[in-house]
Amino acid sequence: MSELLPLDPDQLLTTTRSVRKRLDLERPVPLSVVREALEVALQAPSGSNSQGWHWIVITDPELKKQVAAHYARSYSDYAAARPSGDDGSTMQRVRSSSQYLADTMAEVPVLVIGAIETGGDLPEGNQAGLWGSLLPGAWSLSLALRARGLGSAWTTLHLVYEREVAELLGLPDTVRQGVLLPVAYTKGTDFKPAPRRPLDEVLHIDGW
Repeated sequence: MSELLPLDPDQLLTTTRSVRKRLDLERPVPLSVVREALEVALQAPSGSNSQGWHWIVITDPELKKQVAAHYARSYSDYAAARPSGDDGSTMQRVRSSSQYLADTMAEVPVLVIGAIETGGDLPEGNQAGLWGSLLPGAWSLSLALRARGLGSAWTTLHLVYEREVAELLGLPDTVRQGVLLPVAYTKGTDFKPAPRRPLDEVLHIDGW
């Protein structure tokens, strides 16, 4: 059992960040630690307790390189399409760290893709029931990793090339990807809560 950081539940929830520049690309990540975190993630809720999730853990350097190439291509298009106005300091930091991750994704020790059984085509209309059976588990994985001194960054840009990545990894047609988490130990563990909109701007009681 890995040693856990001394974080109470509120600290864990409020200091689990998307980590990019502070991912330690040099320190190996034992598969046993990833398995521990995934065992925690499997306790997350899923619709009708279906547990239709699948977790593709990628450690092979060549596979990581190919997934990273798809991610970098998608990020390049995404960044080019965004307006280049006078961003605030927070957005500038996000842009810089996002570019860094796109440049170094192949060097991250472990990539984890969260996917889910669909039984065929994606459902029409609101798909909350489907993705709501995967994403809580993926977030629980992020929390469990943070508790063990590892970081991750919630990413979905590779999904522009979901079919190519599925073919690369041999995923069946009935399984769809929902999130990609680059995983590494972090350089330091002193993460803090991030600025957020005030609660009263987004809180609605008994109606809008």
